[in-house]
Amino acid sequence: MNVIVKDLTKIFDYQKAVDSLSFEAKKGEILGLLGPYGAGKSTTLKMLAGLLRPNQGSIHFDNYTYEKNESKIKKLIGYLPEKNPLYDAISVTDFLFYMAKLYDIPRYKVTSRVLDMISLCGLENEKHKLIKELSKGYRQRLGIAQALIHDPEVVLLDEPTTGLDPNQTFGIREIIKTLGQEKTVILGSHILSEIENTCDQVMIMSKGQIMAQGTTAELRQAPNSDFSLKIVIKGGEIPAIQEALNQLPQIKSLQLQHKQEFEVHCTPGQEIERAIFELCKDNDWYITEMTPVQMRLEDIFRKVTQKQ
Repeated sequence: MNVIVKDLTKIFDYQKAVDSLSFEAKKGEILGLLGPYGAGKSTTLKMLAGLLRPNQGSIHFDNYTYEKNESKIKKLIGYLPEKNPLYDAISVTDFLFYMAKLYDIPRYKVTSRVLDMISLCGLENEKHKLIKELSKGYRQRLGIAQALIHDPEVVLLDEPTTGLDPNQTFGIREIIKTLGQEKTVILGSHILSEIENTCDQVMIMSKGQIMAQGTTAELRQAPNSDFSLKIVIKGGEIPAIQEALNQLPQIKSLQLQHKQEFEVHCTPGQEIERAIFELCKDNDWYITEMTPVQMRLEDIFRKVTQKQ
């Protein structure tokens, strides 16, 4: 099921929490909403889940809309909010049976669905424990299990790994990747590594707006992205090489990394490699390495969110 959002806007009092968002999430794809706290990620997910009504704009789940098909859509959505609501006084298994009943799953399917969720989310050794006895990581696994118990086509996850240790985080990410193979998954997070390691598409948000979107590879190759090279030049004194490089108009800045290795930040679209080669030739220096430096998602994130 494809989720198509057009001009989505949500205003609280006089503040636009979400400002004219338009995007599409496709089946078999994980879309990551990346942004700092207050960027509008949670508000967007709540509107997608039908918990908030937008002031303007539209949300389509294939041909369904909340205006005409609310009950149908809510059966097709699984939602894990940032603050995972669980009942501490009952066991893991009893909670999942209870959620299955709330979702009106046919009685003959309930047991198999509960067992499937326990297996998928790695809860086999915890299934008889009271929820209050679970660690934060297993509480998140249980939250995902309840969001999936009715086999939704669209899964909405809000900060699913916040506060988890590295092992717990790895486990949750593996579950999300499994879901992304056959469902439409939209994941909101402020954690750069989570988005980069988990998502097929990335949408960077700031102050309710989309600042950049695409795959991580596409974002790194954007025309306005800085272009950087790692260069090792030998045969001359470091101060002289550094001064000569700084004279090249194509170079915006450079840093000496160690010994004779430089990282140069260049103007996009310039033939900097030829200019450096000619410089070294004229000074009887020689290049032992010249390789592109791939722009990190962190650098892109900081660049586009600092525009506002």
